[in-house]
This record gives sequence, C-alpha cells and structure tokens, in this order.
Amino acid sequence: MRIAIVNDAAIAAEALRRILLSVPGYELAWIASDGAEAVQMCRQDTPDLILMDLVMPVMDGAETTRQIMAQTPCAILVVTATVEGHCAKVFEALGAGALDAVQTPALAGSGQLQGVSALKFKIDAIGRSPLNDSGNRHPKSGTTERQLLRSAPSDLLVAIGASAGGPAALATILSSLPRDFPAAIIIIQHLDAQFAPSMAGWLNERSTVSVRVARQDDAPQANTALIAGTNDHLVFLNSQVLGYTPEPRDRYYRPSIDVFFESIVRHWRGNAVGTLLTGMGKDGAKGLKGMRDAGYLTIAQDSASCVVYGMPKAAAELNAAAAILPVDEIANGLINFVRLSNS
Repeated sequence: MRIAIVNDAAIAAEALRRILLSVPGYELAWIASDGAEAVQMCRQDTPDLILMDLVMPVMDGAETTRQIMAQTPCAILVVTATVEGHCAKVFEALGAGALDAVQTPALAGSGQLQGVSALKFKIDAIGRSPLNDSGNRHPKSGTTERQLLRSAPSDLLVAIGASAGGPAALATILSSLPRDFPAAIIIIQHLDAQFAPSMAGWLNERSTVSVRVARQDDAPQANTALIAGTNDHLVFLNSQVLGYTPEPRDRYYRPSIDVFFESIVRHWRGNAVGTLLTGMGKDGAKGLKGMRDAGYLTIAQDSASCVVYGMPKAAAELNAAAAILPVDEIANGLINFVRLSNS
C-alpha cells in the first residue's frame, strides 16, 4: 500500500515515516508539510492512503480533505495529536470524506512511541476495506416512487446508515427536521467507538432533535436520534428494545448498517423508512433492499451530493431505493414519510 503523510511538524512526520517503513507492504509515497502542498502532490501522484494532520498552516486538514476528495479521491485517515481537542475539525474532515481518525503516536516516559499499534490497526483496516465504487463521479439513477407503508401510524422509525462523508450529511438532515418531529431516529455511522460520544455531541449542537449515543436496552423515542456507540452491531432485540451484539462476527463493518436494517425487518412492527447516505463500499445496500422488499419506504442519497458514491450506488444497482434524493432534500422526504403515515 502506497501511503502519503501530510503533517507540518517535522518530528511527527519523521515518526510516521519510520513507522510506515517498518511494516512490510507499506510504501511511503510522499510527504507534504501543509494542505496546499498535499493537494498539488496528490494531483501528480495519488496514493492509496493519506495520513492527514488537522492543524496546519496555509490549509488545514479538513479543507485539504475536502479538496482532495473533490479532485483526486483516495482513502484518508486523520492522524492528529489532539483528536479530543479538535472534535469539530475531526468531524468536519470526516464529513468531507476522511474514513477515520486516530491520535498521532507520541513518545512516552520510557522513550518508546505510544499509539503505534492503534495507527497500524487503522491503516491495515483501511487496506482491507472493500473500497469498490469509491469515487463520486457516477451518473444519477433511480426513481421517485412514493410508497404507503403497512403499519400503525403512531410507530414511526427513521433508520439512517452512513460512512465516509456521513457527519456532514447527517448534520444537514438533522438540522432541517421540525423540532417536534414525531419519529424515532436510529443512526449507524461507520466510526470508531471512541468518537461516538463526541459525534453525538457535535450533531446535537446542529440538530433540531435531541441526539445521543444508544445504550443497551434503549427504546426508540420520538424526536430523538440515537447513534450506534460501540464496535459491536446495534440491532433490535425485539419489537421495542435496542441492544448491541458481536454477531455476526464475519461482517467487516462494525457496527454494520446491513445488520441493523435486517433487524428492522425481523422485529419492527411500525412504519419505517430506511435511508442510506454517502460512504465507501456496499454496507447497507442489501439491508435496504430487504427493507424495500418488506414494504418499507427506502431512500438513498444521490451521486451529486455524496462525498463518496459507494454505498448509495450499490443500493441503486440493487433497486433497493424507492427514492434517490440530494442530501438537502432528504429531510423533506422524511417529513413526507411522517405525513403519509399519519394520513
């Protein structure tokens, strides 16, 4: 795997370079000392993965990520010394298309670098990730079919799956809902569990509905968005209760959107709409198809508004989405879902 480093701190860049060279199969592509330089170098030589710092002169990591994903898309891992200290920038970069975030390895009192194993794990996970159809330059497809749903109008559920680019898309949707939105919202975002509480807080500041991390044995609540908060799968344990499970263990994505959507089909007894947003890979596409086949309304984000048109494209190819909408129209689609359910 050819990996580039973007970091303005010479000591940090050198530490990352040595770590990469110590792992068989990793090759250093290039090093850039600021975001503007990285954008230019990426045009000349697009690597398989970029280790992206957040706080840099000239152009910060979030804007650099946005420009690279627009011009020369590739996998980006945010690597910063202060993940918790720059939550807003972390989620801005994730919203722009970065896949994950990890702290920069730092010297401990023993003189050894701490955090190397976590960094290697993230790089290896991205290297093994099925990044098929990761670009966002695909033609639009789909239908604007409107479906009436099958169950009691008082039991309303909005299920949302997202990956790369998801935080910004989620913020757009949640900020556009009415403050008295009567449906429960469950969100599966591909993100390491350590960032789930920070993401819930970040979204809560931008949302008209309450946002928090889902707890074991939680029940969906109207006007509340619950976010999967562990590296296990969030599922419906029965028709009313949510919980976490390690099964199935063979799913690459944890938490898995497919696994959650499948649990809706098995257990949920009310009306529901499944929504699949921007992201690499295909997680959620089969689950969304299962929801549509079971009679639920299904929505996928369109190619033009996706940071990464992978998961929604896979859904469109399966004819899993009854409606394919720009991200800024999805909230209206959810509002119409509520109106139709109550009509």
